[in-house]
Amino acid sequence: MFTGIVESTGVLQEKTPIGGDWRLRFQCSELELQKARPGDSISVAGACLTMLEPDEYGFCADVSSETLSLTTLGQLQVGQAVNLELAMGLDARLGGHMVTGHVDGKARLLSRRQDARSERFEFEVPVHLSRYIAKKGSACLDGVSLTVNEVSDHSFSVCLIPHTLEVTTLGQLSPGDEVNLEVDLIARYLERLMMSVESEQAQD
Repeated sequence: MFTGIVESTGVLQEKTPIGGDWRLRFQCSELELQKARPGDSISVAGACLTMLEPDEYGFCADVSSETLSLTTLGQLQVGQAVNLELAMGLDARLGGHMVTGHVDGKARLLSRRQDARSERFEFEVPVHLSRYIAKKGSACLDGVSLTVNEVSDHSFSVCLIPHTLEVTTLGQLSPGDEVNLEVDLIARYLERLMMSVESEQAQD
């Protein structure tokens, strides 16, 4: 479980194909990995990966074909930056919202424009995910917990403050770029619950 509050950014150092999957090596000297152990979970651009070979300079992670098909990790180039967050401890403060790191799909940046000191970003969202996004609800983009400002049929907008633009990779986005999208966990469970209730009522 994660919070969507990015702890640091890292850089893709190596990408190695292994049996149809990929092993990625990330450099992230600013992330506190002293207590990290092989097998720990880490959010990389919003995707929950298993940390391998952690040391003071970074870590490796294997990325399955399923993850490559659902996320932007397969598009990463050596030298490209990613948002990182270690798994939340039970004593941690939940500053963002409940994030699993299970990416639902990809959203595409349509536009970004100045909004006072912040910037407003508009993203196109796949049709099958748009129903989970609500005004003033939460969405996780590349591992960053954000509040949804406006929603239309197939797009939504978020407002990024200067701090978020500076300390995450979202400030480097250009129109047409894709990001990993995880919709709100509660919305998914609520839909499942409603489907079960409707099914039971239909059987009565």
